[in-house]
Amino acid sequence: MRNCVVDAWQAHEPELRGFLTRQLGNPVVAEDLLQDAFLKAIAEGSGFCSLENPRAWLFRVTRNLLVDHYRRQKQTVEVDENLPAAENEIAAVDSLAECLPTALASLEAEDREAIERCDLEGIKQADYARLKGLTLPGAKSRVQRARQRLKQALHDRCQIRYDESGAICCYTPQPANREY
Repeated sequence: MRNCVVDAWQAHEPELRGFLTRQLGNPVVAEDLLQDAFLKAIAEGSGFCSLENPRAWLFRVTRNLLVDHYRRQKQTVEVDENLPAAENEIAAVDSLAECLPTALASLEAEDREAIERCDLEGIKQADYARLKGLTLPGAKSRVQRARQRLKQALHDRCQIRYDESGAICCYTPQPANREY
């Protein structure tokens, strides 16, 4: 067991060292992570010797150690204990569900069925295509068009507004009897 780990390590260690040094820009930290990778290879025991591609395994472990290192390096900020707790506010997009039944009802039956089946019931578009006797591209197109019409109906009926990032920030539900 020891020989296969040592052989693989000797074959790939210079490449791993170069990878870590390039990624970190710090040869001391690279050496520490390299040591950790070697220890993981030894800890793998006889399982390491049965690996089909020890190089790939070593790089995966090394890359994971690098990611863990970066995660530990994230800057943290102390939070004042006297800060008031955040209120449990419902996201606008979640509360928008109040408008969904009205907007769905305003769609043509074909659009409403496509949305209900594929998006609300979760049936795959391929299954929807078979159910409706459509080709898969035809079904996908129908669902896409129905989603666009639903988006427009939600916009018209709920006066949706978007924030700078394009996410729904707020809306104003309109009375159900209003003409569109």
